[in-house]
Order: sequence, then structure tokens, then C-alpha cells
Amino acid sequence: MTEPRTAIVTGAASGLGRAIAERFGADGRHVALFDLNGEAAATAADGIVAKGGRAIGYRVDVTDRAAIETAVADVATTLGAPTILVNDAGLTGFQPFLEITVDDWNARIDVNLTGTFHCCQVVIPHMLDAGWGRIVNISSSSTHSGVARMTHYVASKSGVNGLSKSLALEFAPRGITVNVIPPGFIDTPMTRRSVEEGMVDFERSLATTPVGRAGRAEDIAAACAFFASEEASYITGQILGVNGGRNT
Repeated sequence: MTEPRTAIVTGAASGLGRAIAERFGADGRHVALFDLNGEAAATAADGIVAKGGRAIGYRVDVTDRAAIETAVADVATTLGAPTILVNDAGLTGFQPFLEITVDDWNARIDVNLTGTFHCCQVVIPHMLDAGWGRIVNISSSSTHSGVARMTHYVASKSGVNGLSKSLALEFAPRGITVNVIPPGFIDTPMTRRSVEEGMVDFERSLATTPVGRAGRAEDIAAACAFFASEEASYITGQILGVNGGRNT
């Protein structure tokens, strides 16, 4: 019997990342949940274990290269070499462009783009050893058209798209695929906070979504599960919008 593959999901303590981790657990993957909130990551992992899965939560700051290396090494020893990676950890924010400080800018680049770079560079050697790998990077539907007052966020997520396409070309001959999911109008705690802060009009967003409903975290998880499967072996370097038809 083939050993279950091991997946690492960043930003996995809540929202999209947690739903993705739970889907992998239900699919029989071993799952490492990385999150800045280590206690919440452990709680999410316990939920997967309670349903018969195998999972461990780790406190990991994706801007801390040494912490990533330590955690990935432990994952390889404890759960098995990671051959699936979903980079979901992200930092959003709404600010007028002229009020964005260099620190504000760097914070988004460090988490959203450089954090994805770190995780890919640390995990890919395990995939090369296995001759098989699946990377799914979560960007944003904002990269399609831009969003006012989110310049730093949109720029960082656009960088994720470019990083992913380049990695896909470099590692395709080695059995590793790299794809991107830019979610659009998904009902998550982050979205709800933006609504409460007056940055997102929930009803207007709903009205402009062709399928007539907000997305669910499970919708993103389903797309990740497909990209991580054997059936998706001929798909790489692609950006798959999961957005209810908002961006076509």
C-alpha cells in the first residue's frame, strides 16, 4: 500500500487555510498546519485527528526562514517528507496609496510574496527527492483588475502569480506542478472583518457575483484538492479563478 502523501498548509489555523487542511485530512493526506497562531493551528489539527486523520499544528511565521526550515524538518521526520504545499498565509490591508509607509509595504511583501518564496524553496528539495510534488499558491482575484487602497496587497499577490508561473516552468520536468488559485468574494473571517470595517460592501459584492452566492472556504479547498491529485499532473503554471464568475 502506498504511504499517504504529506501536505503543508500555511495560514492553516482559520479561514481558507483551515478548510484546505481539513479537506486534505479527509482525503487521507497527512497534514502539517503552519500558522502564526500556533495554539489555533494545534486546535485545527486536533479537529482533523478527531475525524481519523493525521495532523500536527506548528507555530510558524512565514517571514522567518529559520523557523520554516525547523518546522519542515520536523514534518519530514514526524509525518513524512512533504510533497504537497499550499501557501495560504497572507496579510491584507486597506490604505490610501499616499499613506502607505515603507513598513506597510514591506510587511505585505514579506508575508505574501517572500513568505511564499521561503516555503517553496525549503519544501521543493523534498519534492525533488520524491520525483513528485504539488504546489498551490493562493493569490487574490484583486490581481485581475487592481483594487483602490490595496496597492501593497495587490502588488504582493501579483508577484505570487509571477513566481508561480516561473516555478512551474523550472520544475515541470522534475514531476512538480505549480498552480495558483486567486479566490474571489469568499465568506471568511477576513472578509467579515473587512465588511465590519466598512471596506467591503457584502450585499453589493453578492449582487455582482453571477452564481448568486458568496464563495465558501470549501470551494477553494476543493480546487486545492484537485490540483494536489494525480489527475492534475498535466496542469501546471495555471491561474484558476474560483470566484463565482466575477472574473472571467
